[in-house]
Amino acid sequence: MLLSVAVLMSIVSIAQQKPNIILIYVDDLGYGDLSCYGATKIKTPHLDKLAAEGIRFTNAHTTSATCTPSRYGLMTGHYPWRKQGTGILPGDAALIISPNKKTLASAFQENGYTTAIVGKWHLGLGDAIEKNWNSDLKPGPNQVGFDYSFIFPATADRVPTVFVENGKVIGADPSDPIQVNYQTKIGNEPTGKEYPELLKMPSSPNHGHENTIVNGIGRIGFMTGGTRARWTDEEMPLTFFWKAKEFIEMNKSKPFFLFYSLTEPHVPRMPSTLFKGKSGLGYRGDAILQLDWAVGEIRKTLKDEGLLTNTIIIFSSDNGPVLDDGYIDGAVTELNGHNPWGPFRGGKYSIFEAGTRVPFMVSWPGKIKQSVSGALISQIDIGKSIARFLNATIPPDEFPDAQDVWLALTGKDKKGREWIVEQGINTLALVKGNWKYIEPSNGPVKNILTNIELGNNPKPQLYDLQKDPGEKNNLAELYPEKLKELEEFLLKVKSRK
Repeated sequence: MLLSVAVLMSIVSIAQQKPNIILIYVDDLGYGDLSCYGATKIKTPHLDKLAAEGIRFTNAHTTSATCTPSRYGLMTGHYPWRKQGTGILPGDAALIISPNKKTLASAFQENGYTTAIVGKWHLGLGDAIEKNWNSDLKPGPNQVGFDYSFIFPATADRVPTVFVENGKVIGADPSDPIQVNYQTKIGNEPTGKEYPELLKMPSSPNHGHENTIVNGIGRIGFMTGGTRARWTDEEMPLTFFWKAKEFIEMNKSKPFFLFYSLTEPHVPRMPSTLFKGKSGLGYRGDAILQLDWAVGEIRKTLKDEGLLTNTIIIFSSDNGPVLDDGYIDGAVTELNGHNPWGPFRGGKYSIFEAGTRVPFMVSWPGKIKQSVSGALISQIDIGKSIARFLNATIPPDEFPDAQDVWLALTGKDKKGREWIVEQGINTLALVKGNWKYIEPSNGPVKNILTNIELGNNPKPQLYDLQKDPGEKNNLAELYPEKLKELEEFLLKVKSRK
């Protein structure tokens, strides 16, 4: 059947359109948590399919081993350790990204894209800690490049447990004003410390999840008011999915950038009823199945709308895995031989590889060939790389620590970066080629609460990651010249502003 001229013109128009880009960013997912990365105790078919359609990277990294700094680096192309106040933020923190600076989102915005963030934010809201939660919460995502935002302020284990859409709390009631305090108890609502019998998910001792109880779960921080505005943990991820789906459907006729920021498998892990008990690995495993389902549904939405072949999907995690991070949810007792860390040492909070080496995939059907790449990739490069692909002008002072690795992201370069800097809780490391140097630190050897090795050592550490990916053999004394070379290189990187 012959196509009409109008239909042909429509097809040509769509073919010439800039590709849509969806960045799916999950929380605390480890290198070994997906079946396409070698997991055998859990199956993630939708992410396996995404990997089979594009490039699966084996040497991709976050900037940091915790969430806020990783997100800051991703958004700004600026190493978070260069800026004070970029550690793990409380739920009432002020915005730590300057609205005057170019961001990942604003780079798209300036090039004709409609932009949105749906999900976790955790980069602060407003100009100060003390803020009126019942009025406009500005500046926030909408002031740093997002046309649309539907978020929660920090993490699910921190108050306030509310949705914020375009700077306003959904369901806010002037007669029941929201108040938040991270220093002193406010209001008369029960806390996990005072009333542990009210908890439907027990808190682990000494992790700090013993403050205001919301939906039967103890949180970090105190909250009162906003009764109608509070989400329930089981429905919160599904709400994020539907908002992401809605954004895609509403913007299908023009290029868009969607930052879909899932909360799974971060604590508190309280998966939707549909997924509870499905993994056999406790609620953490169930949460991984839930995020895998969400990825599949996003891909299905793109296919249904005729957008799949004109959409680049990037998938990754903000840092490495942790099991016991504040709640007794079966993550430890029901691990059943699953290995979230893969072949690496450490985990969330750690300077060892499992802290920052994470799953990373890029899919663009018909444009990117299926492959596995060992290219050295840092998430800090995403903004500059895509901006250059879009022929955007990048001033020298924007994305200052980022590099253009677009060829690596699309499989045309198998090497990637020459070097990256990794950030743990107490120290930095430099990876250059096969070598990794960890600068000396007097911090604790292990996070006792999470049972994760942090990698701190008062002596310098040097590892050959090609021969020793598990970082078991410190070669600092055997290779003093290599140690000195990397030490001096890291000092030069740190001295740049």
